[in-house]
Amino acid sequence: MDERLLTGALQDDESVPEVTLRPRALDEFVGQAKLKETLGVFIQAARKRREPLDHVLLFGPPGLGKTTLAHIVAREMGAQIRVTAGPVLEKAGDVAALLTNLAPGDVLFVDEIHRIPPAVEEILYPALEDGKLDLVIGTGPAARTVELRLPPFTLVGATTRAGLLSQPLTARFGITHRLDYYDPDALRTIVLRSADILGCPIEGDGATEIASRSRGTPRIANRLLRRVRDFVEVAGDSSISLEAARRSLDRLEVDQHGLDELDRRILSTIVERFGGGPVGLSALAHSIGEDKGTLEDLYEPFLLQSGFLARTPKGRVATALAYRHLGLTPKGGAAGLLFG
Repeated sequence: MDERLLTGALQDDESVPEVTLRPRALDEFVGQAKLKETLGVFIQAARKRREPLDHVLLFGPPGLGKTTLAHIVAREMGAQIRVTAGPVLEKAGDVAALLTNLAPGDVLFVDEIHRIPPAVEEILYPALEDGKLDLVIGTGPAARTVELRLPPFTLVGATTRAGLLSQPLTARFGITHRLDYYDPDALRTIVLRSADILGCPIEGDGATEIASRSRGTPRIANRLLRRVRDFVEVAGDSSISLEAARRSLDRLEVDQHGLDELDRRILSTIVERFGGGPVGLSALAHSIGEDKGTLEDLYEPFLLQSGFLARTPKGRVATALAYRHLGLTPKGGAAGLLFG
């Protein structure tokens, strides 16, 4: 299979930290209780019928476990997983090559599925709904359509921008779930589990401190844990204590709310350059020299969820909480009206 289209089947490389820390079964997956419960029922029912699981759409901010859940679905179903991404599928032949190489029951995971081009997306419709692939052979008057039957398979699509998916594609997923940010208790459990896997001694208070600064995101919690471990090992500490965690996270410039240097720059730019807002996303991105998509996908969701930022019809507004976090006093305006 062309490596441009397919990043590989299910891997078990224990040497890769991200893979090592991923839970391998639904029971090991921490958080997202409602999703786990319903997905577990659907998997159990499909296995009883000896049928592939219905197509699954997972959406939500990055780092919450969409890729992990796709791998878990494959394992729970006893199937192989094939992994690709929406931007890689540039033409209809790319999708045809993937689908015709699937074995019965395989799971095809498409990350960033919202970035599949419309012309390519249309090829998926009959494949998802009827299990067939319509290919056009030849051009002009000699062109003809050939129908290929596909083996039963499960498509797991993941996206951070569910609103960009077309309605016809969304409607062909039988199972849809949104992943939400994790609470501190769930993240603490994840940090303790990851520390155990990494063989890294950690105290309960140290795990709580890392969890509280992880932006509600397991991927960030695991990344911070590994960086704190580095600081602790170099300092010669025996374990990650509360003091060691705070010292290390402060050196990483991650504050008590989980905001990093760019988060604070976003808020301070809105406050100092745009008077607290409202300001459009493009103007904000140009002002701080960052890509608009990076701000919208990676930073804005958490700032909105945490109450530091508000979205109005005229643009983004820094809230009173943002002013207080920056050590400033709101001077009326939108921020004071929204969260005074």
